[in-house]
Amino acid sequence: MHSAIENKTVLITGGTGSFGYKFVSKALELGAKKIIVFSRDELKQYEMRRQFPNRSELRFFIGDVRDKERLYRAFYGVDIVIHAAAMKHVDACEYNPFEAVKTNINGAQNIIEAAIDCGVSKVIALSTDKACSPVNLYGATKLASDKLFIAANSYVGDKPTSFSVVRYGNVVGSRGSVVPYFKSIKHTGVLPVTDERMTRFWITLDQGVQFVLDSLKRMYGGEIFVPKIPSMRVIDLARAIGPKCKIEVIGIRPGEKLHEAMIMEDDARHTIEFNDYYIIQPEFPWWSKQYAIGGKKLDDGFSYTSNSNTIWLTIEQLKELVGE
Repeated sequence: MHSAIENKTVLITGGTGSFGYKFVSKALELGAKKIIVFSRDELKQYEMRRQFPNRSELRFFIGDVRDKERLYRAFYGVDIVIHAAAMKHVDACEYNPFEAVKTNINGAQNIIEAAIDCGVSKVIALSTDKACSPVNLYGATKLASDKLFIAANSYVGDKPTSFSVVRYGNVVGSRGSVVPYFKSIKHTGVLPVTDERMTRFWITLDQGVQFVLDSLKRMYGGEIFVPKIPSMRVIDLARAIGPKCKIEVIGIRPGEKLHEAMIMEDDARHTIEFNDYYIIQPEFPWWSKQYAIGGKKLDDGFSYTSNSNTIWLTIEQLKELVGE
């Protein structure tokens, strides 16, 4: 069976991050014709180039999603765009709100306009559970970004471009996640946990990349794809990484939730469930219910939250996931 990216030219924004490394590796395996890594840090591009030596399919473009002219140049001849670039750290977004808006919202608009005008076929934007009923600026900017990408399907006219969103939870071991942080301080004998009750959705990099590739094949344009993934208790993660460490409860930080959500009750009314994922359908007249055929409607009052999940990771499973 052909993959969605075989013989295609694929561009990934923010391509030197954890997701980018895994996606590029997979795209090379699947026979992409050309892969363009678009990011703004030349050192990270230099380091990534060394990880994938002698790959003629790979190109590296220095650029920023805030710079629309550079996006026009980069998108020329591109079939598929994976939009992974974002300001992602809750604390940094709270302290630098204008910068978060410029990258996460204005950058999304630039991606949309450049993709339509350059005739890109498919665009998938990566989102986050924090965009669902957001309580911090990061989540609010990503919610705005999601809305822009879904509504962009109304703007394409007779152009071939379609836009969809993939929303999932925390990625095991990604840069900036709690896993490398806990590992770096466990020698102190103390691991800080904000609240003993705190839960999070959890997905591996491999699962995240595969879900994006699957969504590329399924998409018509307008969907928010949400995978069915397990939850974990943050205190269990601390026990998995530092079983002999003392747990210090430090309190919830500004902009942090006790539990995360990916589908709330208001979205559930127009969400369709499949075996291993959900599709939040857009509420626009151009969307056809035939696009989500084979799924089933959700019950009234349904919500998909990390504390009400039916799938949970045990401490032993967490140990295996984080390599302890």
